[in-house]
Amino acid sequence: MHSKQRAWFWNAVFFAVILGIGCSVYLAGKRIDYTWRWDRVTPFIINTDPISISAERNGTVEINADQSQITLIPDSGEESFVITEFTETLVSDGDLVFEGDTLAELHGWRIGPIVEGLIVTVEISLYSLLIALALGLLIGLMRISANPAARKLAIVYIEVIRGTPLLVQIFIMYFFIGTVLELERFTSGVVALSVFTAAYVAEIIRAGIQSIPNGQMEAARSLGMSYPKAMIYVILPQAFKRTLPPLAGQFINLIKDSSLVSVISITDLTKAGREVVSGSFAPFEVWFTVALLYLLLTGILSWSIQRLEKRLSASD
Repeated sequence: MHSKQRAWFWNAVFFAVILGIGCSVYLAGKRIDYTWRWDRVTPFIINTDPISISAERNGTVEINADQSQITLIPDSGEESFVITEFTETLVSDGDLVFEGDTLAELHGWRIGPIVEGLIVTVEISLYSLLIALALGLLIGLMRISANPAARKLAIVYIEVIRGTPLLVQIFIMYFFIGTVLELERFTSGVVALSVFTAAYVAEIIRAGIQSIPNGQMEAARSLGMSYPKAMIYVILPQAFKRTLPPLAGQFINLIKDSSLVSVISITDLTKAGREVVSGSFAPFEVWFTVALLYLLLTGILSWSIQRLEKRLSASD
């Protein structure tokens, strides 16, 4: 009973702290001379405005009997323009129209630039995560290799990558290496993020492998396993479980670091946010929305790895 009361008390303290932080943010927002207009942000997330379909030439309109097709016959004698995707017609059969006149409207919803930027961020992060995990595993194994050349190359790679800023690496990858290899912006951004993250993943994997007692490898070798087999079937599975929490933290950093690729004109979530700010004149609303979307991505990744960690611990 006493333990339940303590739990209720500390839960109440938690909610009180959260409520206090929320009230502080609200009062701080009230003190600044700013009019909050969240409605300005909504069209940049999900846009429900109708799309106007305009005439590309001067000409005559022909509409078929079931009104499923609009044909514009140009006065210049050029090939007719046929419109089949529309919701509402704004002209009648036989009307004379001029270039730029609205012929029909297409109703429905479509994703806005913020969601498009979110999709690009997810793609960049996913590709970078997979490449960084594979490259980091290779570099981590080289880091503990008995081969001096492989070990020293891994050390140089890790120290150089960790010792230079990611922003500088992105510039070098795009403007120098990308120019030589003719890489696109997206590819350059993915490679830069992968190379940067792999250096940290390599050290995490190296530490995880070295945390396994030497007797595990000796026992596997005494059973007749080769070194690669012992590493794959005995050492790495145990090391993977131990390295999940730091790997989760590094992958969360990867998602946040992906915002830096906007400097090479990749329209990710951050760049889309900047463009929307210039068009909506609602900077606080846009950046709060962008921050919440990044939090959503990192939260999903953190939750997924926690679920994986519990499942692996239950299988022991």
